[in-house]
Amino acid sequence: SSLRSSPFPLPAAAKIGRTATMKVLAAALSAVLLPSGVLSFGPTSTAFRPSTSLYAAPISGSSGTGEGWLTNPAAPVNTEASLKKTLEESLKGATFQKRLSLLGSTGSIGTQTLDIVDACPDNYVVDGLSAGTNAALMAEQCVKYGPKVASMSTPEAASELKERLEAAKKDGSFTGTMPEIYHGAEGIDAVATVDTADTVVTGIVGAAGLNPTIEAIKRGKDIALANKETLISGGPVILPLVDKYGINMLPADSEHSAIFQCLQGVPEGGLRRVVLTASGGAFRDLSKEELFKMCEDDPRTVQAKATTHPNWDMGAKITLDSATMMNKGLEVIEAHYLFGASYDDIDIVIHPQSIVHSMIETQDTSCLAQLGWADMRLPIVYSVSWPHRLRMPYRPLDLAELSTLTFARPDHEKYPCIRLAYDAGKVGGTMTAVLNAANEAANEMFREDVGLGFLDIPRLIEGAMDKHREDGLKVKDVELEDILNCDAWAREYVAKASEGIQAGKEIFV
Repeated sequence: SSLRSSPFPLPAAAKIGRTATMKVLAAALSAVLLPSGVLSFGPTSTAFRPSTSLYAAPISGSSGTGEGWLTNPAAPVNTEASLKKTLEESLKGATFQKRLSLLGSTGSIGTQTLDIVDACPDNYVVDGLSAGTNAALMAEQCVKYGPKVASMSTPEAASELKERLEAAKKDGSFTGTMPEIYHGAEGIDAVATVDTADTVVTGIVGAAGLNPTIEAIKRGKDIALANKETLISGGPVILPLVDKYGINMLPADSEHSAIFQCLQGVPEGGLRRVVLTASGGAFRDLSKEELFKMCEDDPRTVQAKATTHPNWDMGAKITLDSATMMNKGLEVIEAHYLFGASYDDIDIVIHPQSIVHSMIETQDTSCLAQLGWADMRLPIVYSVSWPHRLRMPYRPLDLAELSTLTFARPDHEKYPCIRLAYDAGKVGGTMTAVLNAANEAANEMFREDVGLGFLDIPRLIEGAMDKHREDGLKVKDVELEDILNCDAWAREYVAKASEGIQAGKEIFV
């Protein structure tokens, strides 16, 4: 089961990599400079030109040809074997107990997963926790849940965690067993592979989640997947491993969980189309012209608004991805790998209320949708309880209270990242890893106040894709080393290209 990898022919006017040069023109920066000492977040031009398309076909799931589907998707759906597995698990009843390892325990996904553990203590035991540098919260979690293994991102944070737990031992507030404490990449892998855990919740953001997920799969652990990049960057490597080790990859984000839930009971060959819903992000109520004008006239407001989500409580990186709608583009790629649908059979629709979390269309044109409040605990709980339905203490959905649900098509000129994601997905191979890494790098630089404009994010991503298509693209026999090398290269490319934007000059990379 591999990605359909033949490159799509380039239209003559859209050939990428016309030279070995990326030209970044930043003359518009001088028109939008903020007062002395304040960096600008204005665009390098007042509008973002349409993406240089890597393929000629329009974006429409409604006109899919049936080609480009995966025969063995990552999630347990769309096959006779997965249908039998679902039935067997369902008949076991909801008195199960799962042992969890949680990557990113102090972040948004992690803390909400632990809320579920609190609500269902008979169903879950926590064996491993990993986090960044928040040693204070990690110490509280270790005292409460008693993991066997705990890891922090830095040696300093690991030392602080140890000191806090030792102090808690002395004052009697911690009566459990001290966990084994690690740090760095080795520590994340240790948490992902703790021997007693049967399910790993991947709540860390970015490509850092790729290797620990692979290691967990190799040890036969199910994956509650909250880390998009695992499949977006590593899909060509991950899918064969899922098939080889027979594990269950269960989506823990709202859109893919919705699709997964709708697919329960749908027989092999029954899926016709996937429809991903999107809130529209921070700028959904602005027209393309209004957004571009705001980028030019009031870049600081753009920067503040882009990092605040209207509906969801998410981390900073994902919130900005929502504003650019790259998050939805990444979800298209993830949906391809999870459920097997071709890119011609995956649509995006704007749904500001975030109540319909996504839909599927079956072969008879029936549409099945999953609805619920905008609460990340709902998809997470299904990822760690599938195929069972646990009774949760959450507010029931009241459609009468909502009154109206609305839908609209996304504006691909306003949100050029959507097109870039479809481009990368259709080319396949290492292109999606470059897309993801370039986005992560540009996203981080924008949030770090280094002087990038909002519209520079897609511009930098496209530049990296152009250059990679010209030199370095691999579409067959992709290995982990290829993905990691492309990831590192794309980050370096964006760093160099952004220097020219910040300096307000043309650069060559």
